Amino acid sequence: MPHTHPPHRDFLNIADFSPTETFALLDLAERMRTGAYVGKPLAGKALAMIFMKSSTRTRVSFEVGVTQLGGTAHFLSPRDVQLGRGEPIADTARVLDRYVHGIMIRTFAHADVETLAEYARVPIINGLTDLSHPCQILADVLTIQQHLGDIRGKTVAWIGDGNNMANSWIEAAAHLGFSLRVACPEGYDPDAEFLRRGVASGMVQVRRDPREAVAGADVVTTDVWASMGQEEEHAKRALAFALYQVDASLMALAAPHAIFLHCLPAHRGEEVTAEVLDGPQSVVWDEAENRLHIQKAIMAALMGNEPL
Repeated sequence: MPHTHPPHRDFLNIADFSPTETFALLDLAERMRTGAYVGKPLAGKALAMIFMKSSTRTRVSFEVGVTQLGGTAHFLSPRDVQLGRGEPIADTARVLDRYVHGIMIRTFAHADVETLAEYARVPIINGLTDLSHPCQILADVLTIQQHLGDIRGKTVAWIGDGNNMANSWIEAAAHLGFSLRVACPEGYDPDAEFLRRGVASGMVQVRRDPREAVAGADVVTTDVWASMGQEEEHAKRALAFALYQVDASLMALAAPHAIFLHCLPAHRGEEVTAEVLDGPQSVVWDEAENRLHIQKAIMAALMGNEPL
């Protein structure tokens, strides 16, 4: 008998949900965070988790989240799956969707996630690519709303590398209606297409001076200067980003109520000082926890038919 699947949706980038759906997703995640939601929409369901990049927060938050929603999670590293030996992604997709009800993948090339979504008949969740990191950004938005209220109308300052986090921040600003100031050194700008759309929306500005980006901001956020796979560029990047460290003097330019975010892991003394990361304005541990809650909401919606 043919193996059949109901129609499904994927979550590869922020805009895969409409703005209305995204705010409903954030509301659901907030109910999960506060313990008001006790449903088990993944009972009897399984999530395959493909990790081509190592992880702490992504792996544990997805595993625990699936379990709390009543399902099972199955960790697959390059050593565990034939992708690591050259099996086409399309073939992996067509095999896994016979076994599981959703697939989360954390990998390098965004095109690989798109191929997985093209061939799999179950929901695909982007756990991170070199292009975007939508789960993390929604966790960050959840954290902002937890501490500062509705994100609409707020100002976020991104300081540092124009990496996957910056790309997803740009997409989120245009999508959710908050202002974003991106401060990157020359040669390290975000993806050109993300940036073009973000600037065209009127919600995104690029500044070279991090002090201009931070001035009066509600949120200051950064990431490591050399992402996974860029370790050999560390010395070059440390020189290029020397003026982009988030320290106490930079944070002092933000609004008095401003909070500091970092997706972690952080390098104290490089992109952020210990004084800021471990200081009273830092909410990075709430931010890390909120990966669990937003991903539970995403899985409940995509795999568990939770209405948004």
